[in-house]
Amino acid sequence: MERITYGLRQRSMMPPRQVRGIPVRGIPVLGIVVAGLLCAAVAGCGTVVSSGSVDAAQPAPSIATVGCASVNQATMVTVRRTTHPVEPIRASTIVTTQRNPALVRALFGDFCKIVAHPYVPKTPVNCPAAFGIDYTGTFYDGHRELATFVYGASGCQTVHVTAAGTTSYSLVMGPAANAAPHLGADLAAVVGVPRSAMSSPGSQINPGGPNKPAKSLR
Repeated sequence: MERITYGLRQRSMMPPRQVRGIPVRGIPVLGIVVAGLLCAAVAGCGTVVSSGSVDAAQPAPSIATVGCASVNQATMVTVRRTTHPVEPIRASTIVTTQRNPALVRALFGDFCKIVAHPYVPKTPVNCPAAFGIDYTGTFYDGHRELATFVYGASGCQTVHVTAAGTTSYSLVMGPAANAAPHLGADLAAVVGVPRSAMSSPGSQINPGGPNKPAKSLR
């Protein structure tokens, strides 16, 4: 008996088609259509868009800073000089508002440098004559308060800077004084008085005799 040999011939289910000009053989058109629909269903085949999510490229909202971190934001300072003398002297009260940003920031920076290098002596120190002269004020960015300060200008000079309920303090000596060598000049520029008048009450005495002019104690 003669053995019958069956030949196997590969047949495609459909004739060759072209999709966008690219010939595709052996892939049913139905499969291409289904794949396209699935691709659209997932928003671009792998591009996931989450509604309500924060774009990582967007910068985080800036937090309004105060205190010494906001020196370069200051645009105005109010300053008031008061005197609490141990003995009666003649010294006028000074009240001023400075709106020159360069002058404001220079003074603000001086105070911040001093409290950033606090000096607290471990032993008693000898202080010059104290006339009780204080400069108090507030730094602003527009109308927003950045910090307040108290500068004790006579005797052993002191600086207090308060922001967000926290106060930093230092004597203006040693490393603190070295950190802000232009404090006197910068404060005089803000207040608008000679530097020699910053820590002196400017009181006068009669040197003796009605025909002799009085001398300034500056």
